[in-house]
Formats: sequence, structure tokens, C-alpha cells
Amino acid sequence: MKKEINNKVTFVGTVCSPLQLSHTVYSEDFYSFLISVERLSGSLDTLPVIASKRLLSSVTCGSRVCIEGQLRSYNMLLEGKNRLVIKIFARSIEPINEEIELCDRNEVLLQGFICKPPIFRTTPFSREIADVLLAINRSYGKSDYIPCICWGRNARFCCDMQVSDFMSVSGRLQSRLYQKRLADGTVEERTAYEVSVNRLSTEPLDAENTYTDG
Repeated sequence: MKKEINNKVTFVGTVCSPLQLSHTVYSEDFYSFLISVERLSGSLDTLPVIASKRLLSSVTCGSRVCIEGQLRSYNMLLEGKNRLVIKIFARSIEPINEEIELCDRNEVLLQGFICKPPIFRTTPFSREIADVLLAINRSYGKSDYIPCICWGRNARFCCDMQVSDFMSVSGRLQSRLYQKRLADGTVEERTAYEVSVNRLSTEPLDAENTYTDG
């Protein structure tokens, strides 16, 4: 029987920030940093990573790495409100020899349940988009809540889906800049993270399925 998976990510890119201590759990230190991954269009996604110190012996700013792990969501208190924060939780980090020309990769596979009504909209350029929030089950009764964005035919398909419906998606994690107007009237530039969906299904996927960056 093929092994089913519900949360798997693979990234090949360049570490683009210093390592910073994030938190400590049972005497194990975890560090955060950013990785830049090039899209096929040539633009860059700058993505946040959390990893145990034991995985970071050869990780420095500017180094090329391959990261495998999961997407995790965290609630953080910002401006007196809980905000959903998305990060890559690294399970393995492999350095890439500079002599090896390995293209950047950004691959995400998720299986979960819709936990908010999908929001369908059309852009001024008539592009159809649907925003979907997936709840991904984790061990010990926990869940991660991952925002996904679907396009075109996939977006129209989401219009008929309901809260608690099962969905499998594959695609890439993208970063998106937006402006937030603060209470004092100033505008602050922030970054949002979401999974841009290439393929979706109402059936479970398995560990041998392949998918490509769009």
C-alpha cells in the first residue's frame, strides 16, 4: 500500500538572513532564518524557516541548501490581536555543493479539511481566484491552518466546496508583500505567506505523487 502523507514540503534555495534563536523546547534550541527561492518567472520568494540547532552545523547566510519538512502555523499576539503566522518547520537540511548546479525548488503537498467558507473573487483583469483555509491534522490532536490560493478552473471548483470538505493540494509556498494601515495612520509594509495551488483533488494523494512548481 502506498503511504499517504498530509503535509510535506521540499525547498532548494539560498539562505538569505542570519540565524536567530527562536525558542527552546526541552533544552533543544530552535533557530529561525529566511530562505530565498527563485520562481520560474525569475522573481524570488523569501520564506521563513524554523530548524533545530542540530540541523544547522553547515548553514550560514549565503549558503545553498535543500530543506525537507512541513508547513506549520502559529498564533502570535500582534497589536493586541492573534495573527496566524506560517513557517517552514525543517526536518532535514542538506548543504548543496557550490560546484553542483541544482535549480531552486518549491514543492508543497497538503491534505486537510476546509475550515472556513472559500472566498471567490475576480481581479480587475478578470482572473478568477479563490482563497481557501485548510486545517492539516498533526500529532497529539494539533492542527496547522494553512492559507491556500486557487486560480481559474480550480477557483471555480472551490465555489461548490463546504466547510469540513476534504481537499488535497499541491503547489508552492509564495510570499506576498502588502501594506497595512496602522491605528496612528501610518502605513507598514508586511509579508503574507500562502500556498499557490497547481493541482487539487477531493481524493487522498500518496507519497509517490509528483508535482511541479508553477
